[in-house]
Amino acid sequence: MSRFRFVHAADLHLDSPLLGLSQRSRQFAARIDDASRRAFDNLIDLTIDEECAFIVIAGDLFDGKWRDYRTGLFFADRMRRLKSANIRAFVILGNHDAENRFASRLELSENVHVFSSKKPETICIDELGVAIHGRSFPQRDVLDNLALAYPKGDDRYFDIGVLHTACDGRPGHASYAPCTMQQLANHGYDYWALGHVHRHEILNDSPYIVYPGNLQGRQVRESGPKGGVLVTVDEGKVTEIEHRALDVVRWLIADTNISEAVNLEAVQGLIRESLAICSDAAGGRSIAVRVRLIGETALHGNLLKKHSEMYEEVQTLAADISPDFWIERLEIDTAEPGLTTPTDPTIAGRIKSIIHTLAADPSYAASLEAKLTEIRSKMPAAARAEELFDSLRESIPQRALELAVTVIEAREASAR
Repeated sequence: MSRFRFVHAADLHLDSPLLGLSQRSRQFAARIDDASRRAFDNLIDLTIDEECAFIVIAGDLFDGKWRDYRTGLFFADRMRRLKSANIRAFVILGNHDAENRFASRLELSENVHVFSSKKPETICIDELGVAIHGRSFPQRDVLDNLALAYPKGDDRYFDIGVLHTACDGRPGHASYAPCTMQQLANHGYDYWALGHVHRHEILNDSPYIVYPGNLQGRQVRESGPKGGVLVTVDEGKVTEIEHRALDVVRWLIADTNISEAVNLEAVQGLIRESLAICSDAAGGRSIAVRVRLIGETALHGNLLKKHSEMYEEVQTLAADISPDFWIERLEIDTAEPGLTTPTDPTIAGRIKSIIHTLAADPSYAASLEAKLTEIRSKMPAAARAEELFDSLRESIPQRALELAVTVIEAREASAR
């Protein structure tokens, strides 16, 4: 077996909108509307520049139904770029691709192999001693363990399994094509190229079982560096694995502890420091940041009352750093001093304490998830956009908390 490199990517979601931005600023949203395409171009450039033998894409090339047929044409054109560089592509279709009736009908160049949705297939690259196994989703909701039917590994080859799955039931992801890490590790493969989970994870290193994460973050729940994995193989063994950041818009969360702030000016100073750290972490990319104020502070009530003014101030601070710096949301998760202990004897104080406790309780998130799943199951298939439900998961608890605090303070004011 010779030395070679390949790239493992997944969850491209080409032309998926970036959530939480168009509602805030159409101008900013328009500037980054092609973020997923530019990130995909970065992926193609990486594959070519590193002289990779092939690329593996583990599902969700597209984001369900295309808003524009040019989405498919764009993907096909980039596959032709790989062909010109003598690079092959091995692709499976994931749950979002299965929603798209055109995805499996794309006319792709001969360097691209899309694995069948009927049963697992194996493609051998004899000159490299590589065997690649994969199966596409036949429909969106695949609840069977697809990996069970994959052929066992062959000692003559470096075996790569390509699978779109919620391995071990990854939190926050639908349990499609469920399997366990132990099952995959015992299958006899040298590398499992997984997709579906939008966070980069190395579940196991002997053999390697890897999620590359999605290519471009689309909302604040997909914060941090996003990209693909560059894998080096020498004499049938993985000798190096490197996650390369390829995103063009970086989502970040700026937790800012304001416990020591004595006034709103001091709060602004601390926020400015947090935003500067975010700017450095983004490495020159456009940035979408959620600022979250935390800590116990006597300024808690004043911050809630002046939320809109504070949000405008934070936007100004961000604009001073960069014109491509956008504040997705300002969250005030502070508490009055001693609120976590029963030192506030008023009814309002006790209610606030209960609200904060419930919002942090994992059972609340589980209850909300169960209710959203029930609602989604009753909706027409065309309306079941995962992005909508992601947004609801993110916003409902916070909005409920803000509304409750507002009502409590209004009642207190009217009683004076």
